[in-house]
Amino acid sequence: MLKAMRGSRRLRQLRSMNKLQLKPNSYPSKKTLTQKKHNSNSNNYNQTRPVADSGIKQWNVVISTHMRNAQLDSALRVFNAMPRKSSVSYNAMISGYLMNGKFELARNLFDEMAQRDLVSWNVMISGCVRNNNLAAAKDLFEQMRERNVVSWNAMLSGYAQNGCIDEARKIFDRMPYKNSISWNALLSTYVHNGRMEEAHRLFESKSDWDLISWNCLMGGFVKKKRLADARKIFDKTPFRDKISWNTIITGYAQNGEIEEARRLFDESPVQDVVTWTAMVSGYVQNGMVDEAREFFEEMPEKNAVSWNAMIAGYVQCKRMDIARKLFEEMPCRNVTSWNTMITGYAQSGEIGHARDFFYRMPQRDTVSWAAMIAGYAQTGYSEEALCLFIEMKRDGERLNRSSFACALSTCAHIAALELGKQLHGLLVKVGYESGSYVGNALLLMYCKCGGIEEACSAFEEITEKDIVSWNTMIAGYARHGFGEEALKIFDSMKVAGAKPDDTTVVGVLSACSHAGLVDRGTEYFYSMNQYYGITANSRHYTCMVDLLGRAGRLDEAQKLIRNMPFEPDAATWGALLGASRIHGDTKLAEMAAELIFEMEPENGGMYVLLSNLYAASGRWADVSKMRLKMRDTGVKKIPGCSWLEIQNKIHMFSVGDSCHPNRDKIYTYLEELDFKMKREGYVASTNLIFHDVDEEEKEHMLKYHSEKLAVAFGILSIPAGRPIRVIKNLRVCEDCHNAIKYISKIVGRLIILRDSNRFHHFREGSCSCGDYW
Repeated sequence: MLKAMRGSRRLRQLRSMNKLQLKPNSYPSKKTLTQKKHNSNSNNYNQTRPVADSGIKQWNVVISTHMRNAQLDSALRVFNAMPRKSSVSYNAMISGYLMNGKFELARNLFDEMAQRDLVSWNVMISGCVRNNNLAAAKDLFEQMRERNVVSWNAMLSGYAQNGCIDEARKIFDRMPYKNSISWNALLSTYVHNGRMEEAHRLFESKSDWDLISWNCLMGGFVKKKRLADARKIFDKTPFRDKISWNTIITGYAQNGEIEEARRLFDESPVQDVVTWTAMVSGYVQNGMVDEAREFFEEMPEKNAVSWNAMIAGYVQCKRMDIARKLFEEMPCRNVTSWNTMITGYAQSGEIGHARDFFYRMPQRDTVSWAAMIAGYAQTGYSEEALCLFIEMKRDGERLNRSSFACALSTCAHIAALELGKQLHGLLVKVGYESGSYVGNALLLMYCKCGGIEEACSAFEEITEKDIVSWNTMIAGYARHGFGEEALKIFDSMKVAGAKPDDTTVVGVLSACSHAGLVDRGTEYFYSMNQYYGITANSRHYTCMVDLLGRAGRLDEAQKLIRNMPFEPDAATWGALLGASRIHGDTKLAEMAAELIFEMEPENGGMYVLLSNLYAASGRWADVSKMRLKMRDTGVKKIPGCSWLEIQNKIHMFSVGDSCHPNRDKIYTYLEELDFKMKREGYVASTNLIFHDVDEEEKEHMLKYHSEKLAVAFGILSIPAGRPIRVIKNLRVCEDCHNAIKYISKIVGRLIILRDSNRFHHFREGSCSCGDYW
């Protein structure tokens, strides 16, 4: 009977508590909590002392239940209605607030506690850690009069999560007592941060590790591709579970040792879907897609990862028809499946199919957007790429590093500097600008858009420069004709301890070539193997031929080609042909051109170079022969065009353009400039005209080249004091180069012209290339 009465009383008590409700989101402020404390407990001197009353336990249970169900209002109402509160009551409320992401409410309540027990401190410190407030956690930890292993572990976890590895080790060393959680936490911290030597030393310092620790260390070695060390751990493991087997099998499969992976697979006592998928992925990554398919078909159970791995295999080898068939058969498609197909079609140049999949997919993530933006950018749809990036931002999708990198690369391709600067502003807001991945894309954008000073600033802002950062800056200075600056960056690179690679040396030799630094370039070429262990390849030889040829040392250039350890390619002969044109050596140019035509019969640029040389020599019959040869072989000359960006809009011009809305104004201004240039001494280079017409007609034909139209429009449209940046798809002609020097002096403007070969900075009648291009 007594038991029944007690049960009935508890039931009534619980029912009355469940009736207590608050309005939604009526969370208390710190002031409110203080008032509640004084109003409801002014006569209750023992509010937080340990209470044996079983009723308080029931109130605490109800609070915890409400918190687990995210009913914060109800929990608070019950808490405020309690006649007496224990520290457990406060701890239940604090834990509940933290569980539901209400850190400030938890901290306010913690601060109002008259008496805190060890659990209170530990719960609050753990909450600070989860809220990424390591400073607050440290402050609370230092205030504690008494600590237990949970307190120390919480701080150890906090330092680890914030990447403070050395501080985590100091906490570990200070601990008066360590449990398995302490040891595993530090081991995991070392492993996840790639500090495998320290992880291994820690592991060797004791013997009674849990299985999870053995697997953690083994996984770390696998991630670092240290298979021999991973195998030693695997062989020493006292007993193995499926994670042990799957980790080592995955390691061998992903690192090209597919036969050993298969042997272990057959030996494994447990073969779950992860084991099978590891083998399928291994075959795919090793280019054995047919073997992967056989394994895939034998799988007793497949999940989304298995299907995606198999589809990715066909995508990698460009077998999109089979990939699509598998995709259509897939019973459990997810966003990764769609993204793989979009990437595959985009990389295969089938942008229409990629776009169809993108707009069909039921749900997109940042990878989907980035894949589609990259697809547009890589297939030449620059405008569509940038429009999609803007649409992504408008849709509220989080802009990730990949989407930024693709958008910046697109700006670089079309030289959209103003839009690139706007993207830079967004980068700063989201905090991506200092990382090397996006930082390198930003650096390349400024280099290719003619903003070499902005490029230098972007380079300095990259906190951890990788080899791509250094190479991009060296190549950027080289293309702008600032050879000395490029070599200074190269020297800084060596001082910083970065090891040059073959691309670095290409940039250095190119810098020497563009700046006419023949002796220094020659020294770098012949010493790169001795100092950097780099064997010269075809790109290095092409740079050297270009360097010697531009300097007029054609005999040395030919000798270098004859002594090459491999057959010269079309690019090397092209460098010799270009040098022959500069110095008027028709015979040598003809020899180089014939060899290029054998290798690349559809290379229209080489036909044009040789035709230029014939025209300059007055050999009109040979010019006609070249035209006939181009027609017979189906080679078409790429039409020249120039463009510039004004207020986020691209204005494009072709020779004699009649379509631009400001055509009359541009042509009138060009006539004025032509008159002023001739007064300054300008003479049109009529020898560059292919057609056998009179001098007056030749001058007229030269006057309206696309780069001159673009420069004139830039002067008319861009405010004084700002550079005029023009891009041309082909090499700037000699006459336009000469004319723009005069124009820069007459109008007092900096004109930056990017052609297919390099940048030219025209200022006060001279060019940064020193007429050496």
